[in-house]
Amino acid sequence: MTVTGYLADFSLPELFQLLEQGNKTGLLTICTLADTQTTERHNHHIWFNQGQIVAAGNALDQRGLMRLIAQRGWMGDNAVSRLAQTCQINTPLGLCLKNQGVLTAEQLKLLFYTQVMRQVCALFALSDGWFQFDPKAPIARTEMTGLIATATDVTLAGLRALKDWHALEEKLPAPSSALVSVVESKPNLRLNPNEWQVWEFTNGTMALADIAQQLNLPVAKAQQIAFRLIVTGLAEEMPLMAAPPASALDLLEADPEPPLASGPDPIAAGAAPPVSQSFLQNLVGFLKGKV
Repeated sequence: MTVTGYLADFSLPELFQLLEQGNKTGLLTICTLADTQTTERHNHHIWFNQGQIVAAGNALDQRGLMRLIAQRGWMGDNAVSRLAQTCQINTPLGLCLKNQGVLTAEQLKLLFYTQVMRQVCALFALSDGWFQFDPKAPIARTEMTGLIATATDVTLAGLRALKDWHALEEKLPAPSSALVSVVESKPNLRLNPNEWQVWEFTNGTMALADIAQQLNLPVAKAQQIAFRLIVTGLAEEMPLMAAPPASALDLLEADPEPPLASGPDPIAAGAAPPVSQSFLQNLVGFLKGKV
């Protein structure tokens, strides 16, 4: 089933998390208005296979990777096109060219970085846009290098490089909230030092604002780190509950013999007589028997 929505309601990190956890295969298209005066639309396409990102591009003409190879000067566009026709149907173009000795492993890594990591990570700064995920769209083998990246790795890289968090401000956990771990052991992800420090507080007992103070971090930075831990499936936001009011029994046990108030005699002043100490002790015993 095709899924559509808006990034203002469902952010790209949350969308990536959903696709990865669901092991989805298909084409994610993001459409945004780059210029409100000319209403020029820009489309971005990201191909998923079993929840992993395998390719990305700005067009659906199946020639994006060929253009990148030609731009690098490694081979002419027409030559790449002819070689692509000799590749097996289910073989990624990049891997096919490597097997033929046209490209090296390092060149494939550079192509994948340019095509996927650089292009996709830039999308995290989008304040709004329309998205569609089509699970029936075929995987574009001519756009694939043969390398893959998990949606989690791309999300971490994109959010770490993000300078303007305006688009995600409403998605950040509240400074008064705590974090609770959703994994049983330490994460397998390559967290940076600040992420590890915040991770150590995912026990649900301390507010993010206090964590930031403890780690000497700005509160906004602690919120951003917490958001990264949340959208990569490592933690959840948990509102901290206010301490419940003390019960009458707690108060009596804490102070079984309250001091007499200074001032005029309450009996002489017409007030109710003070409660005797024996009555208080009997009341405490009665309450304990009812608990």
